[in-house]
Amino acid sequence: MPNRNCIPSLFVLLGLWGVAQPASAQALIPHTLQLDPAKVERQGLSLAQEAAQLAQFQQYELALPRAKLATQLSPRTPEVWSLLGGLYLQTNEVDKGIEALQQALKLDPKNAAVLFGLGSAYFQKGQYKTAIDNLESGLKIKPNVPGALFDLGNAFLMLRQYSDAIAQYEKAVAQDKDFWPAINNIGLIRYEQGNADEAIKHWRRASAIDKKAAEPQLANAVALYARGDREQGLTLGEAAIKIDSRYGDLKFLKDNLWGERLLADTKKFLETPQMKATIAQAQERPPRTQASPQ
Repeated sequence: MPNRNCIPSLFVLLGLWGVAQPASAQALIPHTLQLDPAKVERQGLSLAQEAAQLAQFQQYELALPRAKLATQLSPRTPEVWSLLGGLYLQTNEVDKGIEALQQALKLDPKNAAVLFGLGSAYFQKGQYKTAIDNLESGLKIKPNVPGALFDLGNAFLMLRQYSDAIAQYEKAVAQDKDFWPAINNIGLIRYEQGNADEAIKHWRRASAIDKKAAEPQLANAVALYARGDREQGLTLGEAAIKIDSRYGDLKFLKDNLWGERLLADTKKFLETPQMKATIAQAQERPPRTQASPQ
C-alpha cells in the first residue's frame, strides 16, 4: 500500500498550494483552469512519440497507457489513433485495435497504413473477406507494398482462392526479391495442390535467401521424406528444429497456414524417433529466430 503522505494533494497538482483552505462553512469560489489547446496537443504528440519508441523495443505494456492518454490530449490526430490501434493488436486486444483504427480512418480516410492495419486485424479475427476489402482499399491508395500484398495473399489462401493468393505473393516478390515468406507460401499452396516438386523448388529458393529460416527447411524436409528421400529429409528436419523448436508443434504450423496435406505428412515425420529426440533436445533451448510473418 502506498504511503499516503507521499501522495500530492489536488491543490499541489493544480499549483494552488499557496491558496488558503476554506473553512467548512465557507463557499469555495469557482475556479476554472485555462488550458492552452496547442500546448495540450503538443503534450499528446510527445506522449505518442514516447509510446512509439517503447513499441520499437516491444515494451507494449508501457507504451499502451501513453498512447491512450495521447488520444485524449490529441484526439484529432489520426496517427495517434493508428498508433493506439497497432499497440492493441500487438497485445491481442483485436476489437479495441479495430475501434482505434476505425477512428483513425474517420480522421484520415485515405491513409493506406490504417487500412493495412485493419486488414491485419480482421485477418486475426478470421474475417477474411473484410480483411481483403481493407487491404485492397489500401493498395489502391498505396500499391506495391510487399507486406500488404503478402497479407492479402494470406487472406486469399485462407479462403482457398489459391490462384489469387499466388498472384499476390508473386507481386510481393516482384517488389522485394528477398521476401522469402511469400515464396515459402507459394510452396505451401503447391503442396496442397499435389505438386510436391514445385513446392520443394520454392522452399529451396526461400532457404537460399535466408539460411536461418526454419519454416522452408522443415517443409522441404517433410516433402523429401514423404517421397522417399528419408535420409536427406531427416537431416534437413533436424537442422530446422534446431533453429526454432516451435516448428515441431503442429498447432504452430497450422497457425502459420500449413495446409491439411502438409500437416498430415508432417505429423508422420515428427513422430519418427529421430525427430522426437531432436525436438526434445531443442525445446530445452530458446529459439534463435522468429517465426515468419504470416
